[in-house]
Amino acid sequence: MAELAAEFTEARWYAIYTRSRHEKRVAEQLARRSVETLLPLYETVRRWRNGRHRVQFPLFPGYAFVRIALKDRLEVVKVPGVVKLVGFDGQPVALPEDEIEGLRRGLAEGIEARPHPYLTVGRRVRVVSGPLQGTRGILVRRKSQFRIVLSLDLIMRSMIADVDVADIRPEIGSSHG
Repeated sequence: MAELAAEFTEARWYAIYTRSRHEKRVAEQLARRSVETLLPLYETVRRWRNGRHRVQFPLFPGYAFVRIALKDRLEVVKVPGVVKLVGFDGQPVALPEDEIEGLRRGLAEGIEARPHPYLTVGRRVRVVSGPLQGTRGILVRRKSQFRIVLSLDLIMRSMIADVDVADIRPEIGSSHG
């Protein structure tokens, strides 16, 4: 019971799901209410009729992060544009502190970050650039290296090749496993 009470009263990081393209507005509203908020952004150049402009977009479209005690969650979900706190079975789930702090530290140190499709080991992927462009396979990992298993079904043989994660995308309509 004490564990539940601690979860309810201690500030932890939670992901909040926002309405589409409301991430910045939500983060501003939360900051005005003195809620510790993290909205990771990346900068890119967009071309419009009146020229090229540097703009910032959310690194995780549709999401922001808040550090709150669960007892204060109503203050967060009442903010216009907030859909819900992310969790399972209707219960918000705290994010690992070290993951959020690592993200904050990396962004503060100026790492180049861009959104990328979520990939899991075992997922069917398609190589979209690089020497293996156009091939399909299964993503595997060996130590810190990503690799792709390419299979030739006709001869029932496979090969494994190193691949840069930036060169692959998940196969549409496939699931991992």
